[in-house]
Amino acid sequence: MVYFSPMKDSPRARLQRHARFVEAIRDFFSVGGYVEVDTPILSPFLIPEPSLEVFRTEYQPWKPGSRELWLVPSPELWMKRLLARGSGNIFQIGRCFRNGDLESPVHSPEFRLLEWYTVGSGYLDAIAVAEGLFARLVEAAGGTRPRKSLAPPFLRMSMEEAFLRHAEIDLAACMEVERLANEGRRRGLSLPESPTWEEAFHIIFLTLVEPFLPRGKPLALIDYPALIPTTARRKPGTPWAERWELYVDGVEIANCYTEETDSRALELLIDSEAKRKESCTVRHRVDRELAGIFPSGFPPCSGGAMGVDRLEMIFFNEQTLEGVIPFPFSAIVSGQTGAV
Repeated sequence: MVYFSPMKDSPRARLQRHARFVEAIRDFFSVGGYVEVDTPILSPFLIPEPSLEVFRTEYQPWKPGSRELWLVPSPELWMKRLLARGSGNIFQIGRCFRNGDLESPVHSPEFRLLEWYTVGSGYLDAIAVAEGLFARLVEAAGGTRPRKSLAPPFLRMSMEEAFLRHAEIDLAACMEVERLANEGRRRGLSLPESPTWEEAFHIIFLTLVEPFLPRGKPLALIDYPALIPTTARRKPGTPWAERWELYVDGVEIANCYTEETDSRALELLIDSEAKRKESCTVRHRVDRELAGIFPSGFPPCSGGAMGVDRLEMIFFNEQTLEGVIPFPFSAIVSGQTGAV
């Protein structure tokens, strides 16, 4: 059994707490039958994600010539290749990198990401996995953690319910961009003259919905609009995708899908997203092989990604990531790297 000690000023105590927190996560997944994997950080291609900027670097071998490489924003493309080889249930706690994010207490361009895949399960099953992880972490605290509010079960709310409750918008009736944009403008929001549906959705969500989501218990916000492009499978007969995000005290810390298994649908998604990626500051080579890596079809599975630094921050009542990262990015760029 791993136990955490209360937060102390001692640098050693802080490092011990940090190490034991990660150890407890590994213990939960290992005991649950998941295999821990380790995949590349440098990649010659990435999945197109137009909402994310990436870091570019270059490989320069001893002989003439060089090759562009990118730091991965998530290990998804490599972990799915392991699934294609028959890996079964897998997880990873790895370093990931995202450029161009907001400068805020809960953002860092370099961060730790927990990603896991469960074969033969769907997105609602993955909520149970996350609840089990939280229960394990609460147990590992040994009664020392002051906040018991992280103990499962999680609250659950659909995106449709959240829009209706907090923005008074019937999202299912607003699947046309003009109608959704007009609903936002009626509520005093400033939207672009000709927004995309996704742009209108995010402006409304970030302004009228997200700040007012329930607090006090972790919240699984489920059934996102399928009009937002992701690799999540569409919920049959509905305008929703089988996706949820986890919020704790207003901070988003996890994202989970029932993975799309149709190779043609994945191919169309990658092509569409690759075109949108052209507007990003840093363009990268797109992983166009992903849709075809499963000779027998993509195994039915759910995939989850959880920010470990944010989770640790929230779990130990820290106000910023600087409370859990030994060398925060803000300290590195300002030259303040002398102390833990």
